[in-house]
This record gives sequence, C-alpha cells and structure tokens, in this order.
Amino acid sequence: MSFAGHHVAITGASSGIGLVTAKMLAERGAAVTLIARRADMLEQAAKDMGGKTAWATADVGVREELDAALDKAVEANGQITGLFANAGLTGGFTPLLGYPDDLWEDTLRVNLSSVFWAVQKVAPAMVEAKKGSILVTGSMASKRGMAMNPAYVASKHGLLGLSRAVAMELAPHGVRCNCVIPGFIETEALARIPEEQRGKIEGRIPQRRMGSSEELAEVAAFLLSDAASHVTGQDWAVDGGTLETLEV
Repeated sequence: MSFAGHHVAITGASSGIGLVTAKMLAERGAAVTLIARRADMLEQAAKDMGGKTAWATADVGVREELDAALDKAVEANGQITGLFANAGLTGGFTPLLGYPDDLWEDTLRVNLSSVFWAVQKVAPAMVEAKKGSILVTGSMASKRGMAMNPAYVASKHGLLGLSRAVAMELAPHGVRCNCVIPGFIETEALARIPEEQRGKIEGRIPQRRMGSSEELAEVAAFLLSDAASHVTGQDWAVDGGTLETLEV
C-alpha cells in the first residue's frame, strides 16, 4: 500500500483514530493534511510527522471553516486524492423524550452534514482526475439501534447511507467511497471507562478484547489505497466480530 503521489485530507486528525491513520499514511509516502479544532495539537503532530504534512483548524460543523481548511490543504499539498472524513460527536446520552433540540442539530451537522459538505468540496477534482477515494467513519450505531442517543444513531445510519449514495453516483467517474465501522477501539473516550465496565464490554466481543487504533488504521489505509481499487460502497467493521455474530 504505497501512497507516493497521494494527498489525503483527514478530519478529526488531532488524536485517536484520525491521528494514528495520518501517521500510518505519511509513513507510507502520502502527503497528509490534518484538520481538527485544536491548533496546538495539530501543529505538534505535523512537526512530529514531518515530510509533507500540513494542518488546518476547523470546526467541521461550520461549512465555511471546513471549506477554508480544505482550500488550505490544496494550497499546501496539491489536489486531494483521498478524504478520510473521521470527525464526529458522540451525541450525549439523554432520554429520547427529553433530548435537546440543539444537541440533535449539532450532532447531525457534525456527523452527517459536514461529510456531505466535504464530499461536495473535494469530489469535483477527483471526478476530473477520474480517480479518488473517500472514506467515512461510521459506527456500530450505523447498523444497530441504541437507547438514549437518538441523534448519534440517526447521524451514523445516515452517514452509511450517504456513503453508499456517493459510491453509486461517483463510481462511473473512478471515485470510490466506503465506510469503516469501528467497534470498541482503544481511544481517549474508552480509556475513561471504569475497569468493571471495560470487563463487561470485552465479554461481549467475540475476540474478548478491545481493538487498537492501529488495527483500525490498517483497514482505513487499505480502503484509501489503490490496493482497494475495486472496493466501493462497502461498510467494513473493525470490531472483533461483534456486529455479525450472536452469542447466547
């Protein structure tokens, strides 16, 4: 999976899955542009990675900021050949009947609308070049219901549908779009879970362990690479077997 000659823009790139994937792609020859809200973390990550690594701050839920960040990416590293739309909100756990309107709207805007905006921004150049790869970060909530978080579930279901619609429409133009679905991956959020609760979660995973960001990044890298040239419109879970199994 060589990425020489590729430029991949990654949102949600200041930490976790986004940052680990960015480092992996850079090590394999890609020019990478990191996009997130935290300038200090982006600047440090870019320094650490070196090479053709650029960064731009943006709240992806604000279209003007996202557009400006993607413009900055092109200025720094040339046309974007790969987009990893990874930024997202957890939505907050609140009962359905009392779920706040502003939380609903914020979650849908960041998790779903921002990806639509990013695709609209980068796809024209990909279509013109007859080549490009778009990857979005879904969730197990893209395929399953979840109590107490309607906005997150709705946004992630919608994101999977959007990825399939994009794949279908852009396939004749040589542009691919796929959805990677993380299971329980070791991230900052999971690190805050009490040990007792971690044990319960791990007990529900067929492999009996959490996944790593590196394991997720390997799949993301493949789907963004030319090695996956005949893969589009797919959802690929990295979840230790959780989604497609039933234990009794």
